[in-house]
Amino acid sequence: IVTRDDVEELLKATWQYVKDKEQLLRDLRSQIEETDQRLSVKQSERDYWLEYKNVGSKIQANKIMNLEKDIKQVKDDLHRATEYYRNALKAVKEENDRLVERHMKFCKEQAPENAVRYLDKNSRREIEENEWLKEEVKVYQKEVSDLKASIQLLEEENISLVTKLIDSRLQNLRV
Repeated sequence: IVTRDDVEELLKATWQYVKDKEQLLRDLRSQIEETDQRLSVKQSERDYWLEYKNVGSKIQANKIMNLEKDIKQVKDDLHRATEYYRNALKAVKEENDRLVERHMKFCKEQAPENAVRYLDKNSRREIEENEWLKEEVKVYQKEVSDLKASIQLLEEENISLVTKLIDSRLQNLRV
């Protein structure tokens, strides 16, 4: 005998079972939708990477090669520019050294004249006399060297004359 309560319980259990299955079915549908979405994302990502592999990687490889060429050219240009500026700097330094040396030489030459300008009259006269005496010493030294040369010539001439005289006396004695 099946009672009303048993039927109701059985209907409730069936209804609960159907309800659970419907909920499970909804959950499965939502999981399927999520999986479909992830699948479509992954599919589009896969398509992108396949496209990249087939076409984009070649384009990127060309870009990379072009960029490497550009880098090499820039390095070469930098090297040439560095060498040019190094040589230019060296030339400028040498020119500056020459100019400084010339200026220093000029300053050294001008220094005594500038110093003389600021001296009193007596000191200037002494300097002028000193310069005059230096010139006179040079003249006398030249005369002395000339006289020494003439003395040497005369001595040599005397020696030759004395030698001739002695030779002639020796010949006279032999005769």
